Amino acid sequence: MSQTASPSSVEHTQVVIVGGGPVGMGLAIELGQRDIRCTVIERHAEPQPIPKGQNLTQRTMEHFHFWGAEQQLRAARTIPPEYGIGGLTAYGSLLSPYSYDWLQRDLVRPYYFKSNERLPQYATEAVLRKRVAELPSVRVLYGWDAESLQTDDDGVHITAAARDGTGRVTLHADYAVGCDGSRSLVRTQAGITQTLADHDRMMVLLVFRSRGLHELLARYPGKSYYNVLQPELQGYWKFFGRVDLGNSWFFHAPVPAGTTRDNFDFQAYLHEAVGAEFDVAFEHIGFWDLRFAIADSYRSGRVFVAGDAAHSHPPYGGYGINTGFEDARNLGWKLAARLQGWGSDALLDSYHPERHGVFASTARDFIARSIEVDRAFLEAYAPERDRPAFEQAWQARSQGAVGEVHAFEPHYEGSPVIVAECPGASGGSAQGSHRYAARPGHHLAPATLSAGDNVYERLGAGYTLLALGADAAITATCRDAARRMQIPLSLIEDSREDERARYEAKLILVRPDHYVAWVGGQDATAQDALRALTRASGRT
Repeated sequence: MSQTASPSSVEHTQVVIVGGGPVGMGLAIELGQRDIRCTVIERHAEPQPIPKGQNLTQRTMEHFHFWGAEQQLRAARTIPPEYGIGGLTAYGSLLSPYSYDWLQRDLVRPYYFKSNERLPQYATEAVLRKRVAELPSVRVLYGWDAESLQTDDDGVHITAAARDGTGRVTLHADYAVGCDGSRSLVRTQAGITQTLADHDRMMVLLVFRSRGLHELLARYPGKSYYNVLQPELQGYWKFFGRVDLGNSWFFHAPVPAGTTRDNFDFQAYLHEAVGAEFDVAFEHIGFWDLRFAIADSYRSGRVFVAGDAAHSHPPYGGYGINTGFEDARNLGWKLAARLQGWGSDALLDSYHPERHGVFASTARDFIARSIEVDRAFLEAYAPERDRPAFEQAWQARSQGAVGEVHAFEPHYEGSPVIVAECPGASGGSAQGSHRYAARPGHHLAPATLSAGDNVYERLGAGYTLLALGADAAITATCRDAARRMQIPLSLIEDSREDERARYEAKLILVRPDHYVAWVGGQDATAQDALRALTRASGRT
């Protein structure tokens, strides 16, 4: 992998990725492993040391497994695995008598192939950069800025310049993807508009060191992040997170308009949120505006957006980085399919309804709703007004927190490349339910096959037809037809009855991103499977 360009040149590649943060690098790996030539333009020579995007879901860890970087990522974590990565919500202050477990994503572990993880985003980025360096089809220009974007019938032209003034290059590609953040140049120059929902809140991000805070919070073993609810904040949070075990922390919270580094007592603000004094050594003080933003389209011709360039929201619940990784996984195999000739342009069109719908639902049904629910609770209940009523409602909230984890289940019901009747579905949503049954548009749950291995260990890089006790003639017909159509199809034939019963299906067509494209029951035929494969690749 080269990291330089000639002083002034025109170079050709298949995909240009603008932005080499976690989403851009994830997309580069997805493409590079499929032998797609791509160039990444990344302005920072090194990952920026701001500990954001720490909670990585089980689904994200599936991505890292298939990107060949799971073990490296787990080795880079900054909090010992035995400590735990759970969260806690408290009322008033962290040391108040009212708290409950919050966002316990380990509760849905049985429905995924991998366990979740937690580490600072800069550590995640370092692992991704190392993996990218191993892929010969991926080239990264570190320390370069994209300056302009133009499209024509032949492709996309992006001009970039080295930040130190040593070179310029024009990259000509079949497709370009903007992974360049909420102020995306790619989105703007492609003419993609966005819808904003401003909450008119100024927020502070503090990064600090404190051994004393670690000692104060020893009463909550196994917790790595802490959410404080206070009536005066009207549903907005004060949020602490560990960066390592015992020393480093970050903190998000609303602050008055006009707050600067010099006119506000941030140490007292931290003490008030915890409910005690402790040592504080600040390493970073920054500000951001609390708002939601979503691109009105994730595609404009040959240009796509992903990650924060497509959607951004407050860092509540760790949804952002995981949503961005799923963008990369969804778009990557579709771009490869189109460039390699086995997927249609209609397959690329499915990226927008699938991923746009998931983010819109995440923002509306989980993040914004949590602010509204918290505001309503704080207005209705207070221990100083009616302690029994408050405690009863607080207990009910703790049970609801469990339900929220199970309800966050992104899926693609209603997608044009999913074969199922889904009345009212429009292509993607974050609201669902975790089940073992194989359902079109939903993530495939893991299963143990007759040989003792997991089905995820045998899924192919293309489509996979999982045949559980199906007639051998069906699978043979599907294999031969897929070969004629030049659609990559792997077959997994297994006769284990309990897994067939758990999946509630005889035939399951699995996409390259491990979402179910089609399910066949007892009467399913080879022709049914082939029609599903044709539609799933966007050929109808």
